Amino acid sequence: MPDAKHSFLYRNGLSLVFICLMIFSLGGQYFTGWHEHNEALAQDGLPPLSPGAYIQTGHFISATFENWESEFLQMGLYVMLTIWLRQKGSSESKKLDGEEEVDREPKPSPEAPWPVRKGGVWLKVYNHSLGIAFFILFAISFMLHFAGSRKDFNEEQVALGKPMASVMDYLGGSRFWFESFQNWQSEFLSVLSIVVLSIWLRQKGSPESKPVDAPFSETGSG
Repeated sequence: MPDAKHSFLYRNGLSLVFICLMIFSLGGQYFTGWHEHNEALAQDGLPPLSPGAYIQTGHFISATFENWESEFLQMGLYVMLTIWLRQKGSSESKKLDGEEEVDREPKPSPEAPWPVRKGGVWLKVYNHSLGIAFFILFAISFMLHFAGSRKDFNEEQVALGKPMASVMDYLGGSRFWFESFQNWQSEFLSVLSIVVLSIWLRQKGSPESKPVDAPFSETGSG
């Protein structure tokens, strides 16, 4: 077995570190959000929420999924747009001319994923499965963000003795879209940053960078 010489932690270190960072950050968001929300309730003369009650509030649900939504949209668009679009000199772009390894037609082999060996509709779907997965995750997060944001808004309305917003009223308002656009623009900026900065800047040892001695005009990670 080619992986036998490497430990589980070595083989999966990148995923494990980001899982830990995500859990740590989500926990920090939950704890600080709970305190921030209770401070807002206290200002309105309302009783504080328990930690268990806070996780069911629109405040927590909206804050969580508006960020997930933008991440999945960013990655889905990035996966799809890099199929056709190029950026001269960027390590994040395919080369300007010719086909690359990712463009070749899949060939069945004993080591190939089972949809490749199966062929037919399974292969057609698998050909686009990464992009499909990101857009499904985006759609789910978008709907949960909307539900949480509307719930948070209506909770505020009830506390103030005002009427609640219907689905269509809230969808046509500005609050939900403001929350979405402020996250979308930051994600697009982060992608733009690595696409453009990788033309001139390097990080030795990173697959996201070109080799340190590569000329600025070289396109692709090499």
